[in-house]
Amino acid sequence: MNIFIERTSEKKSIHFSGVVRALVEKLRLNPEAVLVSRNNELLTLEDTVEDSDSVEILSVVSGG
Repeated sequence: MNIFIERTSEKKSIHFSGVVRALVEKLRLNPEAVLVSRNNELLTLEDTVEDSDSVEILSVVSGG
């Protein structure tokens, strides 16, 4: 799986298939602080990703 982490502009290649929540936790990121996208489509923490996927992990920005 190819992963781009927006916050650090880091690209990673890892072996992973499973639910998005497990991927985020494997990368030691806070699931409440990121959004995961595949093919410009936002995924939920319960969606499944495959080892052949390319995903982007985007930072959640909030403000008032």
